[in-house]
Amino acid sequence: MRKKTEGLIISILCAFLIISCCGSENTFAQKKELPIYCVDTNEKKIALTIDVNWADDEHLDEILDILKEKDIKATFFIIGSWVNYAPENAEKLKRINEGGHEIGNHSYSHPDYTKISSDKMISEIKKTNEIIKNTTGVMPKYFRFPSGAYNNAAVNNIKVNGYIPIQWDVDSLDWKSTSAEAEYDRVTKKVKSGSIILYHNNGKFTTKSMSKVIDTLKNDNYKFVTIDELLIKENYYVDNEGRQKIIY
Repeated sequence: MRKKTEGLIISILCAFLIISCCGSENTFAQKKELPIYCVDTNEKKIALTIDVNWADDEHLDEILDILKEKDIKATFFIIGSWVNYAPENAEKLKRINEGGHEIGNHSYSHPDYTKISSDKMISEIKKTNEIIKNTTGVMPKYFRFPSGAYNNAAVNNIKVNGYIPIQWDVDSLDWKSTSAEAEYDRVTKKVKSGSIILYHNNGKFTTKSMSKVIDTLKNDNYKFVTIDELLIKENYYVDNEGRQKIIY
């Protein structure tokens, strides 16, 4: 009887270990879905991106003046509610487009994409795309998650619906309004070929630091391009660090 009991216990333990191991393999095998943070390239090209958030005190006109003066084309990620907030914002959006800059989608109301339904995610994008299309004639295909917040379900949902999620690998942290020097140092020390740089329209020191960053990186032979010009268009994958790579 004792031997039968011991045999039963051993059988149960073996079954538990098999189930546990199989579960672990499935966990490790699950692919983490990521937006594109940067591009794997030997060319010294980088993308300057500006998230346009709703704010009482913003510097978009000054940013556009700097980009025009320095002959730089950037990518602006637009929040739909910002456009609707005031008539002058629609005019600013037109100015972005007329300046030859690229326009991306940053949602309508800036919700946390890890906490809303799949339908809500897409309705936010479609609403903003409609606003941008009606204002400029442009239909964005690139999307940036509000506050950079996402999970596997959100990334999958965005991709399945035909949009390309874009993150960044160089963050100016200009929204913290620490100092122009701190923003400049942060960007210039982290940038590399294929980088995507993040700024905002409402940072206190954004215009000052951005102007100096552009001058320094141009002197270092970096070429500023839009997200569309930076990305690999086909036969690519995104590695576990968010780096877009060619499939050979």
